[in-house]
Amino acid sequence: QVQLVESGGGLVQPGGSLRLSCVASGTVFGINTMSWYRQAPGKERELVAITTSQGGPDYVDSVKGRFTISMDNAKNTVALQMNSLKPEDTAVYYCNAEVRDWTSRWRHYWGQGTQVTVSS
Repeated sequence: QVQLVESGGGLVQPGGSLRLSCVASGTVFGINTMSWYRQAPGKERELVAITTSQGGPDYVDSVKGRFTISMDNAKNTVALQMNSLKPEDTAVYYCNAEVRDWTSRWRHYWGQGTQVTVSS
C-alpha cells in the first residue's frame, strides 16, 4: 500500500504565505513525478505545479512567480511554497505522485487534500 499525507493548509490573509507538504509512505520503490492539484467549490480540479525526480518544475500560469514546488527524492516528499496568496487561490489542495509500488508498476496516488483559505 502507498499513502500520501498532506499537511500545512489553513487560513491566511491575502498577501500571506503558506507551505504545503506531502509525504509518500508505504511500499514505495520509486517516484517519478510529484505534483499539486487544487479544486475550488464548483470548479474542476486543476494542476497547479508539477516536478520530476530529474527536475523541470512547471506551473499553471496563475501561480507562476508566486508558488514554488520542491521535491526531495530521498525522503519521498514534495512541498509547495505559496507566497503572495490571493482569494482566488482558495481551494482544497491535493498531492499526487507517480509511484512504483509493490506491484512494480507505476501508478498515480492521491492524498486526502488540505484546505487553503485566503480571506481577510
